[in-house]
Amino acid sequence: MFVEIVFVGLPIDRDEVEEALESEFEVTGAGSGMGRCHLDLEIVEDTTAALERLRAVLSDLGVADCATLNVSE
Repeated sequence: MFVEIVFVGLPIDRDEVEEALESEFEVTGAGSGMGRCHLDLEIVEDTTAALERLRAVLSDLGVADCATLNVSE
């Protein structure tokens, strides 16, 4: 599964989010521009459990409200 996380109005540095996610997932790309930034993840495990963990990490960092998850298989 491929997940693109798009952030608008991120209140912390994208690198902080990336570091937190790297402990749980494989971050395969990142970028920023036009007031947005994104992180790309590749997840090979159970979709439901992985997305729950991903949302929990984003919530713990206080960035869940400014994140949109684009998920593709």
